Amino acid sequence: MERKIITTGDGSKTIQISDWDEQYHSKHGAVQEAYHVFIKHGLSLFFGKNIHILEIGFGTGLNALITRIESKKNPTEITYRGVEAYPVSPEELEQLNYISELKAEEFRSDFEKMHTAPWENDVRISENFLLKKEQKFFADIDDENVFDLVYFDAFGARVQPELWTEDIFSKMYCAMKKDGVLVTYAAKGSVRRAMLAVGFEVERLPGPPGKREMLRAKK
Repeated sequence: MERKIITTGDGSKTIQISDWDEQYHSKHGAVQEAYHVFIKHGLSLFFGKNIHILEIGFGTGLNALITRIESKKNPTEITYRGVEAYPVSPEELEQLNYISELKAEEFRSDFEKMHTAPWENDVRISENFLLKKEQKFFADIDDENVFDLVYFDAFGARVQPELWTEDIFSKMYCAMKKDGVLVTYAAKGSVRRAMLAVGFEVERLPGPPGKREMLRAKK
């Protein structure tokens, strides 16, 4: 499938899969969406703590980067697991402009280290940020009672409905600790019902630019 780099509404870039008319991040603003969904309504609940994060769809590494930035501003110990079946290519990464858009030059080496880190290994990105990337399908996740926070950032249910099923959310529920939180940009009724069916408490929250709502689930 054809992949190309596009500029989103806030000036930050993302990858578009033309055949699906689907992007890795919101076309209304990649950085804005990441901060609204995953930091404001997710990570901020855990500032100052020692937490384990699971990202479903490591992709461009934007969510990991902003988590690293915020973990320094609001001292937080992060153990970060990023799961991705189809890693982004070095050529695509070179075209992304997150460091400049975030005015985060001091984190450039951390961002590069995230992407050059070998898969399936724990890699120390900074004193308070430990990363492990795993190349596998989401259906193969089998952790139990590990994660405090899940960034559920898979491609949308319109193009990959199999990633938004009760089976997948049951795996998320099992992987999370009690009182763990899952945040996602999605707000479809079918997604909410799948979350509820496996035992989550689910709330609708105001969405990022271009979306009316998003979902947050608690175990």
